[in-house]
Amino acid sequence: MSAETADHGEMGKQFATLATDNAYNAHIDRPAMLRLAGDVSGLRVLDLGCGAGHYGAELLKLGAAQVIGVEGSETLLHAAQERLGDSAILHHHDLEKPLTFLEDQSFDLAVMALVYHHIDRREQLLAEIRRVLRPGGSLLVSTTHPTSDWTYFGGSYFADDRVELPLGNGSISYRRMTLETFLAELLGAGFVLQALVEPRAAEEARLVDPRRYDKTHQQPLFLSVKLRRP
Repeated sequence: MSAETADHGEMGKQFATLATDNAYNAHIDRPAMLRLAGDVSGLRVLDLGCGAGHYGAELLKLGAAQVIGVEGSETLLHAAQERLGDSAILHHHDLEKPLTFLEDQSFDLAVMALVYHHIDRREQLLAEIRRVLRPGGSLLVSTTHPTSDWTYFGGSYFADDRVELPLGNGSISYRRMTLETFLAELLGAGFVLQALVEPRAAEEARLVDPRRYDKTHQQPLFLSVKLRRP
């Protein structure tokens, strides 16, 4: 993610550990996004905001030919390097800036998991993703669910303010947005919507965190979409 909103130092270490087997990342977001990805055999994949490399590891296990990860946090990038070794290429880069080090039409799939809502220059980032994807390539995006943010933070559903969500011993900052805004930005960037899901926790989460498992089957917490680059 961006250098400003990335998890650095102790926060980055906390997140890298939590994301390995917690209910939200490991048993809601990742299973939903990987189902949307479908068969990735032989694909060249761009993992934007790659974090500690959890997605990269799964995509390579599923047969991706190559994974290129981009991350704004040096702490998380180090964790990704430890997890992936030399099986992926990793770049330390602020996603608020253009992806000038990546070639045009060089990827089959781009994955942006729980990153989009951290970015301010989203129009620029989407244009860059469209540039580096091959025609017919796919973009997967997951984000916090607009109604979940509204329920948790209160105020107006239509607010687009930056909020702080407690995490471990600190907090993460992101910008909430309506469903209308989220989809309008993606479609306005020239992508075609193929699927939209409101994922619920996989059965494994019941053992990890029964309370959160039940919660995700009562209210939507995340939103995941698959788009095609014409």
